[in-house]
Amino acid sequence: TNEGAHLRKKIKFKKDLFFLKKIKFLLNNLLRRCFIFKRVVKNFGNFNNNELLIPLDQPQCVLHKHELLICGGYEQRACYSYHTLKNEYKGHCVVELINNSNNKDINQITLLSFGGSNKHSLVMKYVNRDHDYFGVRALIGGSNNHLLFITYFYKNISVFDLNTFQFIKHNILPTNYDIGYHCFVSKSKNIQKQEIMKIHKQNYQMLLFCKKTGLSIEYNEDNNTFQFHKLYVCDDIALLYRYSYVCINDIILFFGGSYWKRNYNSVSKSVYKYSIRENKWTTFQNTLPSPLYDCVAILSEDNTHIHIIGRGDKMSIISIHVKTEVREWDPSQLVIICLFIFMKQK
Repeated sequence: TNEGAHLRKKIKFKKDLFFLKKIKFLLNNLLRRCFIFKRVVKNFGNFNNNELLIPLDQPQCVLHKHELLICGGYEQRACYSYHTLKNEYKGHCVVELINNSNNKDINQITLLSFGGSNKHSLVMKYVNRDHDYFGVRALIGGSNNHLLFITYFYKNISVFDLNTFQFIKHNILPTNYDIGYHCFVSKSKNIQKQEIMKIHKQNYQMLLFCKKTGLSIEYNEDNNTFQFHKLYVCDDIALLYRYSYVCINDIILFFGGSYWKRNYNSVSKSVYKYSIRENKWTTFQNTLPSPLYDCVAILSEDNTHIHIIGRGDKMSIISIHVKTEVREWDPSQLVIICLFIFMKQK
């Protein structure tokens, strides 16, 4: 009958619609995995700016020769590499290995990473601990680069020995404010060597900034003790956190960040500099091409460029990759370049 034919067509249409929605869902997931990269033809003064068609919120990044290895982010397990000379991205995939054993640890999962230009295959075990590591910052230091320092919410600092993989020290940071999504760097190697020679002690020195908190941290390897000294924080940056930062020679550069204003979370596009030797802050007139926060900043292999990767303003679902020259922010680099050119002409 006509009614039966009409009903069969209606059922077929619903099945086709369901199939199309499923295909769309799979394609969207594939798009996120493959990490499509889009160049934006715009000039932003001293910056080269790219948009990434995938959300990278709070990404973590390390440098290996001329590759930036981006290790996922908030609710993003996929990993990527960016070649600074070729200006191209390659994707990696991270998946969870399901353990059907009755003896499995509910706090531990096994992750498999594969892909990339070298077609690598890696296995990593992740164990969930009770600590709140949101906004954690860490660095490797010590006299033989054998110590792992971790600073995390609320006001904690812990030390681990990387040779023995043992916990060796914990302390509470002397601040009235919570710590998270902050700046945590070691002092310049040149500064450290000079000061160690003067005092003849195995003191490893670090700096921490978060909103109104500024701390100089010294760890004595011989006595396994901490010493803390408060540092001046200028009013312009005292409200900010979730910024990206990078330490170059004896300065720290801060890019963007977020702050609360009238019960509203605002995002900054300002750039600040802190001089370690002079204990002095500078606010640059030049700003970022757009507001940025929850980003990561990292130096190139030759220390001539800074790459800033992560989230744009809080309403954006597209991540940003910004590249800028170091000499625009550190005048000492201009001297080095000028001397190089002068010697080359001779």
